[in-house]
This record gives sequence, structure tokens and C-alpha cells, in this order.
Amino acid sequence: MLLDEASVTGTANIVMAAVLAKGTTTIYNAACEPYLQQLCMMLVRMGAKINGIGSNLLTIEGVEKLGGTEHTLLPDMIEIGSFIGLAAMTQSEITIKNCRIDMLGIIPEMFRRMGIQMNFVGDDIHIPAQNMYEIETFIDGSILTIADAPWPGFTPDLISIILVVATQAKGSVLIHQKMFESRLFFVDKLIDMGAQIILCDPHRANVIGLERKYPLKGIKMSSPDIRAGVALLIAALSASGVSEISNIDQIDRGYQNIDTRLKALGADIERVN
Repeated sequence: MLLDEASVTGTANIVMAAVLAKGTTTIYNAACEPYLQQLCMMLVRMGAKINGIGSNLLTIEGVEKLGGTEHTLLPDMIEIGSFIGLAAMTQSEITIKNCRIDMLGIIPEMFRRMGIQMNFVGDDIHIPAQNMYEIETFIDGSILTIADAPWPGFTPDLISIILVVATQAKGSVLIHQKMFESRLFFVDKLIDMGAQIILCDPHRANVIGLERKYPLKGIKMSSPDIRAGVALLIAALSASGVSEISNIDQIDRGYQNIDTRLKALGADIERVN
């Protein structure tokens, strides 16, 4: 099978069908995200025969049956990235526990390029409080471009977090959302909050950092999707005044009990029925 798109869910469905199918299945352009790797490794412990785990070429020999196993799920790398961005935007010291840093790929490096300091303590990520963070430039001094790509590239689900973090940074960055349509259409809310963003086209936005000289201001807004929703929530937590976010079912889909957990960190946030 040759996949025209390296779909995580598509690859997972094929793998789960192939492990009990008769004969050998070969998947070209397979997704290789950490979630897919952990599924394959769990199936191998259950008795499946899978070669090429972690690569874009999977070869699966069907077996008669699978047995039981014990498995610990990976932490959500998108949540981890969101909390890194939250710490930077709110100038807060936060420690994120049990991150499986070995499975985060280039995510920590991308936040480092934004100037965010991080310390790895065992399997925890400690983000110290920072008054200012400065975006790197390319080696020739040109403006940094951050683009999404299939794994092991930078996940598209953290593009919105990088974008909102850039609004209060020192320096500029070009955000290029290559993989999905309409993911940048939440920037109008950030502009209303006072951010300096030029939306070049549906896939590119140029963010000019405010260097914390002008804080974002609270407004009423609606969450268009999961990732934009949490980016707006991070913006609201860092803004002056009161913000109101509607359509929060979108945020709840990806961030369980987010208001309770943020309150535990000291956030002034209320869920309104």
C-alpha cells in the first residue's frame, strides 16, 4: 500500500487490520509519529510482527492471534507544548512532569528558537519565569520561518501556540501553516487584542513581536477549533482586563479539565454555563 498522505489515523487503521491479516502487508509513506510508534510497539508485545517501526516503511507479517499486554500511554505532546507557551506568555515558572522528552522530537528546539528557556530535569521540563524572550534569526540574519511538516517535522497542532507566543517576543517570525487550510484565521482576534500580525495569505502570517511594551487587551471572542482555542486562551491569560471565550467545547476536546488545572496554577478563570 502506498499512502498518498502520511495519515496517522490511516496508518494506524491499516496496521491494526494487517497484524491479523493473512500474508505480508507493506505500507509506504506510513506516518511515524510517536503515537503510531507506541501502537506498533504495543502490538509487537501482543505478538504482532512489525518491522520498520519509527520509519515511513512498515512491513507487517500477519499472525493467527494476539495476546494481552500492559501499556502506558504517551503524554500528550501538544499539551506539553501548550504549557511551554503558556509559561512564556504569562512570565510564569512552570514544571511539566513526566514528559517523555525522548519522544518530543524537535518540539523543545522550536520553542528554544523562540527564545524560551527550558531545563530538562530527569523526564520533567522546567520553564523558568522570563521577562523577555528573543526570537532567533537565520544564520544570515534573515527573519526566522517556522513551518509545520509531517513527523519528524514540527507538528501543525503547535503552530497556533508558536504564533501567539511570538506576539510578545522580541523580534519577528514568519509562520507558515502548510498542511491544513484555515488554521490561521483566528489571528483577527489576536489583532483585536493588540497583536501586530500581518496575514499574508491563508497559510502565512508575519508576527512582529511587541517585546511586552504593549500588553494584549481582553476582548470577547469565539474558539474556532481546538488549537486556535487554546492559543486564544493563552493570549487571554496574558492580557490585561477580562476576556470571554465562547464555543469552548472545541478547547475541551483537546484539553481535559483545562480550567481546573489552570486554576491550580493560579489562573483567574471561570467556566460560565
